[in-house]
Amino acid sequence: MSDHLKTISPVDGRVYVERPLETASGIDRALDAARQAQRGWAALPLASRCDVLSRAVDAFVAKAQDIAAEITWQMGRPLRDSPGEVRGFEERSRYMLSAAPQALAAVIPGEKSGFRRQIKRVPLGVVVVVAPWNYPYLTAVNALLPALIAGNSVVLKHSHQTPLCAERFLEAFASAGVPAGVFQYLHLSHADTACLMGDSRVAGVCFTGSVAGGHAVVAATAAGFATSGLELGGKDPAYVRADANLAQAIETLTDGAFYNAGQSCCGIKRIYVAAARYDEFVAGVVELTHKYRLGSPLDPHTSLGPMVRIAAADAVRSQVRDALKCGARQLVDESRFAASAPGTPYLAPQVLVDVDHSMSIMREETFGPAVGIMRVASDEEAVRLMNDSEFGLTAAIFSADAARAEVLGDALETGTVFLNRCDYLDPALAWTGVKNSGRGCTLSRIGYEQLTRPKSYHFRMPS
Repeated sequence: MSDHLKTISPVDGRVYVERPLETASGIDRALDAARQAQRGWAALPLASRCDVLSRAVDAFVAKAQDIAAEITWQMGRPLRDSPGEVRGFEERSRYMLSAAPQALAAVIPGEKSGFRRQIKRVPLGVVVVVAPWNYPYLTAVNALLPALIAGNSVVLKHSHQTPLCAERFLEAFASAGVPAGVFQYLHLSHADTACLMGDSRVAGVCFTGSVAGGHAVVAATAAGFATSGLELGGKDPAYVRADANLAQAIETLTDGAFYNAGQSCCGIKRIYVAAARYDEFVAGVVELTHKYRLGSPLDPHTSLGPMVRIAAADAVRSQVRDALKCGARQLVDESRFAASAPGTPYLAPQVLVDVDHSMSIMREETFGPAVGIMRVASDEEAVRLMNDSEFGLTAAIFSADAARAEVLGDALETGTVFLNRCDYLDPALAWTGVKNSGRGCTLSRIGYEQLTRPKSYHFRMPS
């Protein structure tokens, strides 16, 4: 096994970053430092921690241009879109900072003569954050910053595809005056990541990744009884009702399917359309898809960049081929996208019809720019098909009837229900999934609950 990580840029196939992997003794030192630093960090008043971390956000945002360019080179997102990640990072960070005083305030259960009773929310201790490459800052910040706000120390293990993101975090925190040891990153092998998560000094793990990775986290944390929050895969559906604003639905869902080359856990993967609007909707999606420009993400005119690696693109190609063998039809001619070619990470977007739930394209996670569209006869059929999945992250409904949408939403087995939008995280709302999409919650005031533990104070007051 190599003792270095190498980040191969999907832009041109060259080695963009190379870093040594941390040793066992280095992991041990990091955990000792995290545990020691956490005590002093937690002892600071909440307002003081928030002031320091607010300065860290300022320092991070000040480097937005450089950070955006690094995102593009590391994972292939078009350069015109990469700055949006920094803006999203700032939005979530500012919200979680503003929500902290109320979210972390002591709970007073009520007056009882002669007693003072309260429940404080206290930090877990050392929290490990394991972050993926597809939204390398947005996925990390959901847990990382609230964990620090709450008084934990954090050890970040970032994807080998986006190691510079971990280094950018440290740069911002150090420049703002976050004490040494409170935030650290480690470049690790899979085996050493498992050892890190299972160490008795680790109190909590926040993981974003695959279902298989989630199972590995649960197995690893069993050794040390760390808590674990898991944001895993998705096969997120949308339903376009007969009363929907069709132009809005077409524009929103096409973007939801193909933004970031479809490499989003909450991107739109399957669409169900009321029969009366089906043909018009499909025609609109195909027309809009033809307007995408696939090419180098460094070109400001590119709207669809490469997938993260050749193997990822090949997995989507395989899903599409299997669907075609089972009777599906593809509506987008790949020849319209000159950059799309086998053996490369550049993949044309694809719209499939005549699909059904016997096909993997409608059941298994599709982490790329391909979407299946089905006709449905009723709300009931749409809900049944939307729930017919091992995943349950988000679901989107497009309709002019908000009351009916809420009734349908109550029947959907998902963590989030959207109306007339999709593929978006509002930091004021809980981000959570059901079934194989994970467990636990990030963002919102509720997100602080898995990064802290309740501690009860039951005082009989002196006479």
